[in-house]
Amino acid sequence: MELHDKLETKFRLDTNQKKALHRLKLFSVADLLFHFPVRYSDITEVKKISELRAGDVATIYGKVSKLKTKKGFRSKIPMAEGEIEDLSGKIKIIWFNQAYLAKMIHNGENVKLTGKITLGKRGIYLANPEFEKLPGMPIDSHDTLFKKNNLENKGFSYPIYAETRGITSKWFYHAIEKILKEKTLDNIADYVPADILKKYNLPTLKTALIWIHKPKNAKDAESARKRFAFEEVFCIQLERQHDKFEYRKNKSFQIFAEKKDVEEFLQRFPFDVTNSQKKSIETILNDMAKNFPMSRLLEGDVGSGKTAVAATASYVAVKQRPNG
Repeated sequence: MELHDKLETKFRLDTNQKKALHRLKLFSVADLLFHFPVRYSDITEVKKISELRAGDVATIYGKVSKLKTKKGFRSKIPMAEGEIEDLSGKIKIIWFNQAYLAKMIHNGENVKLTGKITLGKRGIYLANPEFEKLPGMPIDSHDTLFKKNNLENKGFSYPIYAETRGITSKWFYHAIEKILKEKTLDNIADYVPADILKKYNLPTLKTALIWIHKPKNAKDAESARKRFAFEEVFCIQLERQHDKFEYRKNKSFQIFAEKKDVEEFLQRFPFDVTNSQKKSIETILNDMAKNFPMSRLLEGDVGSGKTAVAATASYVAVKQRPNG
């Protein structure tokens, strides 16, 4: 998968999803990678299934089974359902409006699920959980996840993306996961120089994109956001610098001030010129002597002498005006 590939050629999209992506101005794989999460779901505690209570938001590990798709009896809403089991028990899983998820997970696979425990007519179930496949985790190793001092008992949870009618945050999560798994970022070019990244302790573009979408902890997510915030300011500064160089290609008349003319004019003021005013006058006159147009803002409080500075520059321009 390449960064320039069109999304509709790499993902199965229905008409509503295509319209939704177009509304968000997402057309290519690169566009999708730069569609960042707006926030991350709360850090949740890993629990055994036997410990779950209605209203909990928890993460559980286990093996899935009995996966199938169906429609609601009255609502006709498409859904996927199944069970997840650990050594302590089982619990039902239901994904509403996301029947396709039953085809993304296979019976017997070990997964990590994060979601809200909901009370239904037939007991509690895990509603619309986020999932992550876990390679080769035997179910009898489950108890090792719950040792008191095990840092895995808490994990940084899933990214939440901006949605629009026709496409969900979950779709973005799984689509971006697919892109990252296909090593699309292996050859991505970083436009921020390595020495600047090192100076400000910023991650590379590849690392930042991984951390922004799949952070292992809050620190990774913050580092990625810091990198992209810096990048935005950095690019603005580059653009301003480019504009500055382009502006200097314009030519203008050079005006060279005579020192005696300036001193003579300043003596006409009914007050003594301050050091700040003298410095401003000198800076402006130096600009006027250059062969490209001056672009400068003179800023000061009311009564600080801005008019006196401007009048001096105007006087010099008149004095140096060629005859004819």
